[in-house]
Amino acid sequence: MIVATILVVLVALLHVWFLALEMFLWQKPLGLRTFRITPEDARTTATLAANQGLYNGFLAAGLAWGLLAADPVGFQVKVFFLACVIVAGVYGALTVQRGILFVQALPAALALGAVFLART
Repeated sequence: MIVATILVVLVALLHVWFLALEMFLWQKPLGLRTFRITPEDARTTATLAANQGLYNGFLAAGLAWGLLAADPVGFQVKVFFLACVIVAGVYGALTVQRGILFVQALPAALALGAVFLART
């Protein structure tokens, strides 16, 4: 149970970090380096990035809800939001950059596995 909780917290914190990068740091040096974009591209895509960041915040909020809610609801919410993160990570890996699979989908898959193992 402790391992599952730690992994879910880490996935949630990753998504809070993605929110910060996409909403607040997109046009800053760290955001430019992280996403390998030019200042001009960052300016023209800032609104889209902020929208992505907001969605990452919703994923983090859903995982926090799952951690705080009593079971069976907490379990179901964690499973749902971790599955959403995995799908988003796989889609991002297929359409944007393969590394997203390892940064986003893999941690969520490990957390999901731990959540199921903790349930048995």
